[in-house]
Amino acid sequence: MTLTMLVVFLGHVLLGLPLFIALLTTAFVGFLFVDFSMIPRMMPQQFFGGINVFSLMAIPLFILAGNLMNVSGLTERLMGFARLIVGHLRGGMGHVNVVSSVFFAGVNGSAVADTSALGSLLVPAMEKEGYSRAFAAGLTAGSSLIGPIIPPSIFMILYASLTNTSVGDLFLAGVVPGLLLGIAFMGMNAWYAWRHRLPKSTQFPSLGQLGLAFIAALPALIAPFIIVAGIVLGFVTPTESGALTALYVALCGVVLGGLRLKECWKAILDTARLTSAIFLIMAASATISWLLSYAQVPEQFVSLLSPYVDNSVVILLLLSAITFVTGMFMEEVSALMLLTPIFAPVAMMAGIDPIHLGIIITLNITIALITPPLGACVFVAAAVSRLEIVSLFRTIWPFVLTAIAVLILLILFPPLTLWLPTQF
Repeated sequence: MTLTMLVVFLGHVLLGLPLFIALLTTAFVGFLFVDFSMIPRMMPQQFFGGINVFSLMAIPLFILAGNLMNVSGLTERLMGFARLIVGHLRGGMGHVNVVSSVFFAGVNGSAVADTSALGSLLVPAMEKEGYSRAFAAGLTAGSSLIGPIIPPSIFMILYASLTNTSVGDLFLAGVVPGLLLGIAFMGMNAWYAWRHRLPKSTQFPSLGQLGLAFIAALPALIAPFIIVAGIVLGFVTPTESGALTALYVALCGVVLGGLRLKECWKAILDTARLTSAIFLIMAASATISWLLSYAQVPEQFVSLLSPYVDNSVVILLLLSAITFVTGMFMEEVSALMLLTPIFAPVAMMAGIDPIHLGIIITLNITIALITPPLGACVFVAAAVSRLEIVSLFRTIWPFVLTAIAVLILLILFPPLTLWLPTQF
């Protein structure tokens, strides 16, 4: 049954059908193997039940907050502050790219939005400084992976809804891995700048310049603390935190004069389009997840990996390898929705902390955003940098390997993810 469903799904994807239709058709085929009479009753129930979760309402609200940042000019303020912090270093614009992604990740939580917002501004600036266009586009796509790791994170909210894990703990656990990912890409950029002898583009800023830039960026820098502190301290739920953040960003945009009715309406429309696509995929994926659970596929998977349960590192490496390959051929939200219910019992049997598992799965799914043939961030980076997608896929692998190195480090040293949540 599982193999037939996989063949049907890949066939629909290769035909270019919308992803949620491919998923629903795959579920229909699966029901033929299980019980045909369940189709009119269980498919609609699981389709709508999969998205009838209050915490999932946080997703469109965080997306809206990020879109409002882009149209209100707050993103440019963050980039200006990042330029003063690291722009004076050799290869400064590359460092600005990574640091801007870290800042932007604290509000949006979407790697694709990060690539789109920062790429159109930073790729030309990096090329002017002496970078090749391919490296500039690759670094933009690679550093955007920080977005879903540093809170807030759409993937973490989905994982929490599937496993009944604390969103606040997941958000805290993502801080150190996100910063490690940023440091790794900055190290990669520093090596490139040294190898190609790139010049220092700016002088070391004065304290006055740093102070002014910090004050200008402060409204945007406060937003991540509102998100994390509100959830961790129990003042708000993730959904309420998303609403509060969107309202805060909108008010900052109005007060600072960058947000007008036209830009606000554009942000709302962009949020509606992206949210609709995400929720359709989530609903269709939930149908398949229920079907696989009903057919006891997770139990079969547990028995298959039972010889390795005494070694949590081996289990995580195996789960990561499966997720990596799956992410190359499946959209990330659907991959997360399908794999998490199967992986969670295995991890529980191996004694793996669900928070640690959540970060590992999230990073795996995120890496898939820059792997061929379906890496969404690479498509966006190629579009904004005007590069052929095939040539960019050929040059993206060093960034993929850098992210995998961070992933392996997190697998080998769980305290890197668990230390911060345990402090609260």
